[in-house]
Amino acid sequence: MSKKLTKNRKKILEKISSKNKKYSLKEAISIIKEIKFVNFDASVDISVHLGIDVRSPNQMVRGTVLLPYGTGKNICVLALVPEEKELEVQKAGADFVGLKYIEKIKSGWTNVDIIVATPSVMNQLGNIGKILGPKGLMPNPQMGTVSINPEISVKEIKSGKIRFKADRYGIVHASIGRISFLHDYLLINIEEFMKIIIRNKPSASKGSYIKSIYLSSTMSCGIPLDLKSFVNK
Repeated sequence: MSKKLTKNRKKILEKISSKNKKYSLKEAISIIKEIKFVNFDASVDISVHLGIDVRSPNQMVRGTVLLPYGTGKNICVLALVPEEKELEVQKAGADFVGLKYIEKIKSGWTNVDIIVATPSVMNQLGNIGKILGPKGLMPNPQMGTVSINPEISVKEIKSGKIRFKADRYGIVHASIGRISFLHDYLLINIEEFMKIIIRNKPSASKGSYIKSIYLSSTMSCGIPLDLKSFVNK
C-alpha cells in the first residue's frame, strides 16, 4: 500500500466522499484507475444491490456471463468427465482432468476454482457433495458447469465466463477485470455484466430492481454509480 497520498489522490478521495454524488460508469472507471493503492495489478470489482426478497426461492438471482475481455485471472478448472471426453477437455484448457480426482476430493483436495462435469458422472458425485457444496464447487446445470459438451464449458470459462449469485443481503459481487485493463475493456465488461443482471430480473420482484451499484478495486473505497448508466438503456 502507498505510504503517502499524492495531492491528486487526496482531491479524488475528498471528491468521492460526498454522500449524494453518483458517477457515470466512465467517470467511475477513471477514478478507480486514479486511486490505485497497491503495487500489484488490482482486481476491479462490482457490487450490485438488488431489490429482491432473498427469502423467496423464486426471487433468487444467479447465472453466468461471458465477459468479452475476461477477468485477467487464470481460472483453474477440474473436468470430471468419462475417459472418452478427457482429451477434448484437455485441449480446451482444463487444468485437471479425470474421475480419479473424485477420490482425491474425498481426501480433502479442492485446489480448483471451478469444476465441470458431464450429466453421466453426476451420480458419482453424491459422496463429495458435502465437500463441494459449501465451497461453491458443486457442478450445476444452471451455472453451465454440467454439460454434455464439457469442452465448450471449459473453453468459455477459460475465456472469461464468470458465475454470479446474490448473497443473503441481495447483493451480487463480481470481479470484472484488472486495473491494468484499458478503460474501454472495463467499460464493455461491466456493461455486459449489467445487461445479464438486468435480464435475470425475477418476474416476482416488485419495485426497484437495481437499488445501488458500487465499483471498487483491491483495497480501494467503493465508487457509487449513477443508475442511469444502465437502467435507461
